[in-house]
Amino acid sequence: MKSASKSVISALIGIAIEQGYIDSVNEPIAQYFPEYISDQSNADKLNITIENLLTMQSGLETTSNRNYGKWVLSDNWVEFAINQPLVAEPGTRMLYSTGSAHLLSAIITRATELDTKSFAQQNLVSQLGYSMSYWSQDPQGVYFGGNDIKMTPRQMLVFGELYLNRGIYDGRQVISEQWIQLSHRPHARSPRGQGRYYGWWLRDLAGMLVPVAWGYGGQLIFVVEPLDLVVVATLDSTPGGTHRGHLARLYDLVERQILLQVTSPLATIFAKIGQHAFDAYQALTHR
Repeated sequence: MKSASKSVISALIGIAIEQGYIDSVNEPIAQYFPEYISDQSNADKLNITIENLLTMQSGLETTSNRNYGKWVLSDNWVEFAINQPLVAEPGTRMLYSTGSAHLLSAIITRATELDTKSFAQQNLVSQLGYSMSYWSQDPQGVYFGGNDIKMTPRQMLVFGELYLNRGIYDGRQVISEQWIQLSHRPHARSPRGQGRYYGWWLRDLAGMLVPVAWGYGGQLIFVVEPLDLVVVATLDSTPGGTHRGHLARLYDLVERQILLQVTSPLATIFAKIGQHAFDAYQALTHR
């Protein structure tokens, strides 16, 4: 799912808080990485919180884009991400960085004393009826926070429905309703869409602000609450130079061929009066 994995990492943080492994999103990350952040070495980073990582507002220089190669080729991804210079005050400016999501994976591992994949399997995906697939790790064995989780489109759909249904699956509260509400509330402004949730994007589609799990190349989960609808798309995860064009076409497809069709006056009427009336209409108009 590429970076749509960040939405899963966010869910795992919410579950860890609900289960008492993490106190709250306001916890400073320094308590999980005392070997990297201390009064003596990085006092200016003591104010970075878990919420800052969730919203990409840590203030740390990004490990994505121009810095991505250096980061993933480093000997210690956690140390590299934390040692990035502060380029903004924590909580003030959104800087997209996969390193922030990777630090969340390391926090899950340190807080729960389970590796992130095992925690996800026990507390999330097994509750949804499937198993974790292969997931890459950093040199220290921390599972790649924010990237490379593998899910089938049907599994992505179930994950999206979990958010649509306020954290409930098959009658069980898998994620707390409060976390779902927090996750679907804008916390940061971004040039990519209209805002940033906890691991989700906010995008204006068909006159609605829709939470989107976004992965490079077109791995997307749309949670459309006003329509009681989840839409999933997967495309080439290595699109190369055609990336921008084909992602725009995908958004256009979802908006015009799905969301606007569902919200059209005829669709609304037929949803109310039932399939039989629709069949009768089709018969009349196709004589």
